[in-house]
Amino acid sequence: MGTLAVITGPAACGGAEDEPPAPAGSSAEGTFPLSIENAFGTTEIPGEPQRVVTVGFNDADFVLALGVTPVGVRENLGDYDVTKRPWAQEQLAGAGEIPTVGGEEVDVEAVAALRPDLIVGVYSYMDQAVYDQLSGIAPTLAQTDEYADGATPWQQQTLLTGQALGEEDEAQRLVDDVEGQFAEAISANPSFAGTSLAVDLTGVGSGHYALGQDDLRTQFFTDLGFTVPETSTDVSQERLDLLEADVLAVNGYTEADAAADTLFSGLDVVTQGRTVLLGSYSGAVSAALGYGSPLSLPYLLDEVVPALAAAADGDPVTTVPALG
Repeated sequence: MGTLAVITGPAACGGAEDEPPAPAGSSAEGTFPLSIENAFGTTEIPGEPQRVVTVGFNDADFVLALGVTPVGVRENLGDYDVTKRPWAQEQLAGAGEIPTVGGEEVDVEAVAALRPDLIVGVYSYMDQAVYDQLSGIAPTLAQTDEYADGATPWQQQTLLTGQALGEEDEAQRLVDDVEGQFAEAISANPSFAGTSLAVDLTGVGSGHYALGQDDLRTQFFTDLGFTVPETSTDVSQERLDLLEADVLAVNGYTEADAAADTLFSGLDVVTQGRTVLLGSYSGAVSAALGYGSPLSLPYLLDEVVPALAAAADGDPVTTVPALG
């Protein structure tokens, strides 16, 4: 997982006595105990969770969307202030400072200190060893073996999290609602269907990194009907042609950044007005793409779809608004 992935809040870890209480989701009598299969074993949850720690890079959003405030989260590796993310302000209201449980790596001791009764890490990139350590603390929800690390669709992640919290009906309602918003955007923009799109992360690898279907950040675009390559790949300066597509979405560049990159700014997809600049990594649009959650996706639809429509209309005269 690159350090440019957008994750959760910047608060420092604290002792269990310092954390805010965790409002639990609505009671679901008869739901517990339950078992959920994952890539490393079976998550056995005996009762409705009251203290939830999220160790995934975006899992806090999924828990918040289902009405639960985590008592601990994975810290932000980038320079985005996650406490100010606009799509989660209502859910974060009154939460105060939430302790963190590691950045590039999960701090198992910090997790244990928070005394969780459920650990959620669907988008954590954990391995068997970390899963075993976490499972020794509390029931741990990990990714399934159905998808590659980092590629679990947001629908599946929502439903898995909802099952673990005893909120299956609410999770399904969330999925149906967000899918309905995507359907409206698709109906308004039928030209998106089958249009090839490259998603570029700047400042990664050789300077550019093209995301594929193995990265959740492309699902926002494929859910709109765009097609992206199957796998992610490093893009050297000599192979910037790999970014040539019907539409290019660039994560990490402002207009000034793009203009300063002479090789990039000479690409046909750039000179012909078919490029959407999603802004710097410290911006809300980039962060929302990284979360890819039922909270952040509606925000992205509002912010990004008009720019995508302008880039995909086939008219180089159309101004594509820069985002950030």
